[in-house]
Amino acid sequence: MNAVYPETSAAPLRIAITTGEPAGVGPELTLQALAADGAARWPDAHFIILGDAALLAERAARVGVDLPSLLADGRVRVSHVPLAVPAYAGRLDPANGRYVLALLDAAIDGAQSGQFDAMVTAPLQKSTINDAGVPFSGHTEYLAERTGRAQVVMMLSGAGDHPLRVALATTHLPLSAVPGALSISGLVEILTIIEHDLRNWFGLARPRILVTGLNPHAGENGYLGREEIDIIDPAIHAAQALGIDARGPYPADTLFQPRYLDEADCVLAMFHDQGLPVLKYATFGAGVNITLGLPIIRTSVDHGTALDLAGTGNADCGSLQEALDCAVRMERQRRLHSAAARV
Repeated sequence: MNAVYPETSAAPLRIAITTGEPAGVGPELTLQALAADGAARWPDAHFIILGDAALLAERAARVGVDLPSLLADGRVRVSHVPLAVPAYAGRLDPANGRYVLALLDAAIDGAQSGQFDAMVTAPLQKSTINDAGVPFSGHTEYLAERTGRAQVVMMLSGAGDHPLRVALATTHLPLSAVPGALSISGLVEILTIIEHDLRNWFGLARPRILVTGLNPHAGENGYLGREEIDIIDPAIHAAQALGIDARGPYPADTLFQPRYLDEADCVLAMFHDQGLPVLKYATFGAGVNITLGLPIIRTSVDHGTALDLAGTGNADCGSLQEALDCAVRMERQRRLHSAAARV
């Protein structure tokens, strides 16, 4: 079932972009993605780049982006957030760990206050933030904490009219901790969030969600584990009782094939490396990371900081372009949904 999006909005869409780790590819990919075809691709959007102005000017020169021309018509502007110390391509410095968080905080605060309609995040380096003395496990967890949401859902999506979407029941946990993190109520809440956001932000009238098992062969009727019997299957039935079109649990090794996916809008996988290797194999470089369950729209890239490519101009901005495109579409759909609700 394909989403239907309005083509334009009465007021410009205001999309904030955090440029992420300053030693990585985030600053240059942001500039390249907007310089490529931003005016034609997103005529109803304005973009606010959050980052150090001097760093952005330096990276623009290195990768051949004409920054004055990009900023000339006012549809793209830089909101200056100063680095703690100078940043050099490919060289991490923990002194700038708090700078990266300052970018995130500015985007989150702006999105929550209504200054921005959505936020798009370039990749960051978790280790640098932790080395700066700030416990940090990832964008998803930080966004949940800052917006006061006990439960959010990481979903990655491919591109196209009927993309492969994979959501995760657990995110950045050791594999040994995954079984203990699963519960009936938790999975029902996750399925509820997925169904709600696919309706409201993606325009899907009745999202179809396929759920994986946890164990090989979905537990083989209890011989390879009881999580499917004791937790996952009861959660699916409880979600169905709420009107959610959830099905499963399916063995993960056979679920990801067209005869199942062609009839699905999203797959809910139980852990990070169960669902994401398949999606990234199919869509890497054009995938989008979306956080569901937030009061704000947030999308991101499907890759990391690529320190070895920083400053070379050789990194591919395709995933960031898709993340921008997804944020624009989600905000268009949110406005359409809000307008319909007021009628």
